[in-house]
Amino acid sequence: MSKISVLVVDDASFIRDLVKKCLRNYFPGIRTEDAVNGKKAQAMLAKEAFDLVLCDWEMPEMSGLELLTWCREQDNLKTMPFVMVTSRGDKENVVQAIQAGVSGYVSKPFTNEQLLTKVKQALNKVGKLDTLMNSAPTKMNSAFGNDSLSALTGGKAAITAPSAAPVNPFAKPVAAAPAPAAAPSRGLLNSPPVKAPTASAASVGGRGQGQLRLPSGTQQCVIKALSIKEALLVVKRTDTLPQVLDSAVLDLEQGDNAEIARLNGYLHAIVAFEPKPDSEWLQLTFRFVDQDAQKLDYISRLIARGTAQKHFVPGA
Repeated sequence: MSKISVLVVDDASFIRDLVKKCLRNYFPGIRTEDAVNGKKAQAMLAKEAFDLVLCDWEMPEMSGLELLTWCREQDNLKTMPFVMVTSRGDKENVVQAIQAGVSGYVSKPFTNEQLLTKVKQALNKVGKLDTLMNSAPTKMNSAFGNDSLSALTGGKAAITAPSAAPVNPFAKPVAAAPAPAAAPSRGLLNSPPVKAPTASAASVGGRGQGQLRLPSGTQQCVIKALSIKEALLVVKRTDTLPQVLDSAVLDLEQGDNAEIARLNGYLHAIVAFEPKPDSEWLQLTFRFVDQDAQKLDYISRLIARGTAQKHFVPGA
């Protein structure tokens, strides 16, 4: 029986590896290839057949929407399953993708189950789900987690978050903190300005504010520092602690129209913000993975403007 072949298209190597690792762990018989942008994927699709494409939206040279439109214009690719894996989940973008002929939609950040559900649904529509399921082990490893850390480590023990604090920041649980809000199913383009975490957020000395979307939920954050490669964020501690290597999306307000810039990345480090075991605040190092020139230019302009303090005032 021939293997199911999947083409993963994303300009961020971290995301490509995350998706491929997830698929291979659940379906060892699957064949995966990857492309760094739509142009590379277009060349590959012109030369060989794939059963499914998992594609990012925002990429240099050719976007995911442009690649999807091209695919639907080719006689041999009109019915090929094409799933968007992107942080652009607002209504306008979803409608655009549907009109272009998308088979499914996965919003970043995603859990393994969310990704696998869309893969199964897309392949089921073209009668290839049985082939995929037959390539899977008889019983999936229940210990294999749902988050991006498990996808990268293949279900091994979780990596302990490094800490710069002299004490273990997670040694003592905090009292009944409110549960984090559920991750939004839609993106935040043209949504109202992001609110500061709390009035006391100013006490952490933040230079900006934003919203961090994790697989486990959404948290408001204060931006302590920003470089072209990463952001130093401070978030209020909740019952559900973030994990090192969690994939995430950082939403930053930009412009007078309150549009949101979405920056894809992952958590590189997690430490207590205060030197005590019951620290109310956590400090996260958020590494960017986007290679999109427009996003890199936006980050550069934020840095040049001193993290755009006139647009990012905690408590405003």
